[in-house]
Amino acid sequence: MLNISNIQHFSVGDGDGIRTTVFFKGCNLRCPWCHNPENLVSSPVKLCYEKIGKTEIMGRTVTPDEILPELLEDKDFYAESGGGITLSGGEVMLQTNEIVPLIELLRENGVSVLIDTAGCVPYRYFEMLNPIVDGYLFDFKTASAEKYKDIGGDLELVSENIKALYKSGIKLQIRIPLIPGFNTDAESINDICEHLKGLGVEAVELLPFHRLGISKYAAMGLDYSYKDVLPLTKDEIRSIENLFAKYFKVKTER
Repeated sequence: MLNISNIQHFSVGDGDGIRTTVFFKGCNLRCPWCHNPENLVSSPVKLCYEKIGKTEIMGRTVTPDEILPELLEDKDFYAESGGGITLSGGEVMLQTNEIVPLIELLRENGVSVLIDTAGCVPYRYFEMLNPIVDGYLFDFKTASAEKYKDIGGDLELVSENIKALYKSGIKLQIRIPLIPGFNTDAESINDICEHLKGLGVEAVELLPFHRLGISKYAAMGLDYSYKDVLPLTKDEIRSIENLFAKYFKVKTER
């Protein structure tokens, strides 16, 4: 069974082309800026939007066969745009055993599959998926081992996974969330660049911080510790881009 929260059609920020993104429940990291807090836990979560009088339950278990028809609805758009399906989270790779049958079904139907991951899992999970997926969107948070530990991660594990994936030859897109107060100062950026360059990274995608998930925290009765943190300005993003561009080919999510 697959433990998912929702399926988002016509997603344009989760890989090339027009895609459908399936969001999976459960995560082994605790990033305080997370914009999908409903997926931090594996159990269903109730969201109550009091201002609009709406309540929804995020979390259900389904079989690959049950959701396949919905995932194939936009197959023509995938083909025309070079898109496909992205499996995201939470951390989808915590359900590696369960998603293999789904990916195999999608491949049988000629649909591309990408995995959106923070990569803080044993490499054997990647070895299970490498032969059947088209690549990974790999979020890298910081070059500080201590900061990774603070959010429940492991810099050494993430780094070794990146090196192993490059060695395997599979498509790997390194994405860096730009989080004010966490990794956007010049020293942190330089450390990230030096670290990733040492792993063989040649291109990165920058994901500027946003507060689009703030309503979810309120609906879940949670305090959002980044509610008062302002998004980066265009000038700040441009300056950060210039720092990364000294090391890599840079793309920025707009």
